[in-house]
Amino acid sequence: MAARLLRRTLRATEVAPRFLSHGVVQRAAYTSGGIVDIGQPTPQSHPELLADGEITPGITNEEYISRRKKLLEVLPEKSLAIIASADQQMMTDVVPYPFRQNGDYLYITGCTQPGGIAVLSEETGLCMFMPDKNKEDVVWQGQTAGVEAAVEFFKADKAFPLSQMQKILPEMIERSKGVYHNVKASSSSYKNLDAFRRASLNNKVKDLACYTDELRWIKSKSEIKLMRESASIVSQSLLQTMLLSRTHREENQLAAKIEYECKMRGAQRMAFHPVVGGGANGSVIHYSRNDRKIKAGDLLLMDVGCEYHGYLSDLTRTWPPCGRFSPAQEELYSLILETNKECIKLCKPGASINEIHNHSVKMLIKGFQELGVLEKGKSIQYNYLNPTAIGHSLGMDIHDSVTLPKDKPLEPGVVITIEPGVYIPPSPVLNERAPGRFRGVGIRIEDEVLVTEDGHEVLTASVPKEIPHLTTLMSMGVEAAADGHELRAAWS
Repeated sequence: MAARLLRRTLRATEVAPRFLSHGVVQRAAYTSGGIVDIGQPTPQSHPELLADGEITPGITNEEYISRRKKLLEVLPEKSLAIIASADQQMMTDVVPYPFRQNGDYLYITGCTQPGGIAVLSEETGLCMFMPDKNKEDVVWQGQTAGVEAAVEFFKADKAFPLSQMQKILPEMIERSKGVYHNVKASSSSYKNLDAFRRASLNNKVKDLACYTDELRWIKSKSEIKLMRESASIVSQSLLQTMLLSRTHREENQLAAKIEYECKMRGAQRMAFHPVVGGGANGSVIHYSRNDRKIKAGDLLLMDVGCEYHGYLSDLTRTWPPCGRFSPAQEELYSLILETNKECIKLCKPGASINEIHNHSVKMLIKGFQELGVLEKGKSIQYNYLNPTAIGHSLGMDIHDSVTLPKDKPLEPGVVITIEPGVYIPPSPVLNERAPGRFRGVGIRIEDEVLVTEDGHEVLTASVPKEIPHLTTLMSMGVEAAADGHELRAAWS
């Protein structure tokens, strides 16, 4: 019955891969001698980006297939995984925002385009439901991947137009013992199906994230290579931006500079909207306005990251564009720097983010009390000075593998951030204990750390953070940027 339904469905579509008698797609070539546009780079259309056999730059089809096999191995028996792509978000009725794919969908399929639904089970393998092609959409937005590309390029075992999903997916849901889906990107296209609603009412539907987060926790060699490059791009770009801050003190100009430098070095987009906080703006943890002029004597905090073919970087530095720290700024900065370096030393297999965080809290409480920022015996007020954790997992998302416990032991191949900070707003109402000389100061020093077999590797080590190095850099001026390698060697 199921095989007949599958054959009948495919005969009704515009493009129909041939099925064998048992219902499996017979892979047929979808090229006709020329280079076919499937809506994203391929080794044929972009040989400068992808090697033969790669679905996305640096990641081969074998690795994507291996990821799917591993996911099926950890899912309970007779489970069905439904993984939705991200939706295209619109700025206005006809103007889209730049699209970024959902991490789980990209991790499993390699497809960077919106609108698809991937279904994975032991019985069917990978089944991809691809958006139906519309001639008008092609005119306005260009070509997109269809069912042929799903089979031939993304290596799906089966593929159908999305319009046929309501005829095929319900039976797959009903045959499964449990349904797992990526809740954060869930789509009404399958959630409104009666079969899905029944499964949900019967407590058969659960979040897939705890399984995909576990798989994404440890990066493969190819993923680490991409993350190293992402970290290198943002590090070089921030160094150039730091140099520019010596003469250009507008937050928005520096935000533009970092984005320009990242994209000129190969990044597809920023990992998040750059935080460019001068003076008291640096005490706002996720400051995003970037619309003020940095005053003489103020510190500048920049929290930036970029995306390189699906993998993100995350880096923060705080420095005085005027070239020198005030005594109060130097006192606070030295404490944050010491905490950053000591916590990085703790990054090794067997440690946990929780352990490192607890160590950072002890160091900072002691330091804040010695500086008079925090009253002795009232450590509960610490959270007013630093409400953030010491770090987080990093990968295809800025906060990667978020469902995993913070006491999970670190393993080789895990990438985390170490980012101690202090945030003292100018208003005494929010922090009555802070002496006046510390008010309106925000400092964060964040590095990206790869856990290795015998310890760690700091992926952002090329960006200066020692006080003498920062003051030397600021005294060099913009002309010193001519040889970035020479600059980096000075404080590596």
